[in-house]
Amino acid sequence: MAHSIHHVELNMPIKRIWNFVSDMNNWAPLVPGYAEHEIINDRQSIWKLHGDIGVVQKDVNVKVKITEWIEPSHITFQLSGSSENWIGGGYFKAIPLTHTKTQIIGSLNITVKGMMGAMVNPVLKTVVPKVGKEFTEKVAAKIAALEKVTATV
Repeated sequence: MAHSIHHVELNMPIKRIWNFVSDMNNWAPLVPGYAEHEIINDRQSIWKLHGDIGVVQKDVNVKVKITEWIEPSHITFQLSGSSENWIGGGYFKAIPLTHTKTQIIGSLNITVKGMMGAMVNPVLKTVVPKVGKEFTEKVAAKIAALEKVTATV
């Protein structure tokens, strides 16, 4: 399994961060390789992404299922390929450090199943940490820009 955890601090209260991340439409476009997404219901969506894993480039449809919304601090999700044999998941946490400073933690994991797994999973171990870091930093940067505050990586 390829896994990533990344931390960023924002100079703002947790509630203002929740206002942004509680709407998937705000952060879906920040996923690396994002092309478009479709909301199925308040917990399910399909994202079209352009993936670049080593020398392989491919467009994939990712089923995203929110398994937990815990206001104001936690979103957990499952990922799966619409036609590919892989699974994944992750979470987004916000932890108040003070009344005016919050830590954001982004986590992502992906595993390719079947015969392709033996070839792709080692590559994912280098790709997923980069994608997880980039995504977490993009979310923090977008929130910081909207709220006119600073983010600390």
